Amino acid sequence: MPIVNIALYAGRTAEQKAALAKAITKAISETAGVPDSATTIVFQDVEKSNWAVGGVMASES
Repeated sequence: MPIVNIALYAGRTAEQKAALAKAITKAISETAGVPDSATTIVFQDVEKSNWAVGGVMASES
């Protein structure tokens, strides 16, 4: 049972997340040969003030 955790900046719409979930599920199914129903996807919406890359807060860039 694949479990995919996706952390991204907050602000994506429900429709964008649904489309992403569908595309990722399809890719896993086709590549790993598992049924769509076996894939779980968890979205984590993270505010830019809680995310840093290379020591720089995303909210500052």
